[in-house]
Amino acid sequence: MILGAAVDAGAPLAEIEEALRRLDVGGFSLEAEPGHRAGLHGTLVRVRLNDEGRRRRRIGDFIRAVERSRLPDRVIDRARSVFRRLGEAESAVHRTYGRDAELHELGEVDTLVDVVGGVLALDLLGVLQVYCSPLPSGSGVIETAHGMLPVPTPATAALIATANAPISPPPDGASAAGEMVTPTGAAILTTIATFHQPAMRLERVGYGLGARNPEEYPNALSLWLGRDTGAAFSAALSIIETNIDDMSAEVLGYVQERLFETGARDVWFTPIQMKKGRPATMLSAIVSSQLAVDAVDLVMRETSTLGVRVRPVERYEAEREVVEVQTSLGPAAVKVKRLEGRMVSVSPEYEACRRIARERGLPLREVYGRVQRDAEAVLMSV
Repeated sequence: MILGAAVDAGAPLAEIEEALRRLDVGGFSLEAEPGHRAGLHGTLVRVRLNDEGRRRRRIGDFIRAVERSRLPDRVIDRARSVFRRLGEAESAVHRTYGRDAELHELGEVDTLVDVVGGVLALDLLGVLQVYCSPLPSGSGVIETAHGMLPVPTPATAALIATANAPISPPPDGASAAGEMVTPTGAAILTTIATFHQPAMRLERVGYGLGARNPEEYPNALSLWLGRDTGAAFSAALSIIETNIDDMSAEVLGYVQERLFETGARDVWFTPIQMKKGRPATMLSAIVSSQLAVDAVDLVMRETSTLGVRVRPVERYEAEREVVEVQTSLGPAAVKVKRLEGRMVSVSPEYEACRRIARERGLPLREVYGRVQRDAEAVLMSV
């Protein structure tokens, strides 16, 4: 389905198949056909095998085929990483640590084609970074060479757990969804993808169709292609909050200073009204998830609160840097904001303007305005 979605989005199938011949393994051919799943139109890519293609292979065989190929280095590196992760998951499930993982259903050449073809197709589309939504869990059981296994299968579950990837329940109404993520698909996505939704400018969409066509949901994988907006994503952030109605402003200011010293990205106060009409202040801070425990401990020790709320938060950040420019008032530091590498604004730094205002006996507001204009003239015209 990954390969089908890439072909549907414009990756040339003939070029993919020609490149796959560099793996120096035979026994397969590719077919692509248009189709639809519950109203979604897309592309179904099938890997046809002959007797040579159905010959059983181990993970080591696949890795050697990739390493000996004449494919681009970035494709080799990604595909090799996928197979290593798949091998580690299979070894963990079957308790065969340190041995070349034996693949059962996944031991035929179609697994090699699925992995290398998917990675190669994304490379041909110019994809530099892959993002993924939570993986659907599926439901029920599936018949395998080991007998009936629960869905997701142990190998798929091990891959998801190792990557700490998010997982979602089956779609509404799909109580008998069956297998919705295969071990191969899980190995690819947990290796090459980051699990969050980025800010992007959408350009194209492709749909890779699955072989099954259930009535309850569209069995299709969507691939969105676009460009970064220039806003960098900050993962693993937490927001901590607490309501306080019995502390002075001076102590709250002290707590704010301490939180910044601890490494908080931002700290602010919001006037609120608590029960019985009491005016109060909500203290909020954004910290990295690694610092959340330290920040909560500080707030619990330094304030009168009896509890602190903590929740994960996502934030997109523009590129920024502080530079020194020569202005009509002398050198001053300004903060430069960029999106997609393009400068979009300049902001004077407070401490620099404060110093100039005191040295020259000028109003701070006038200094801000002059530094702003001079900095824009110097930097924005470049």
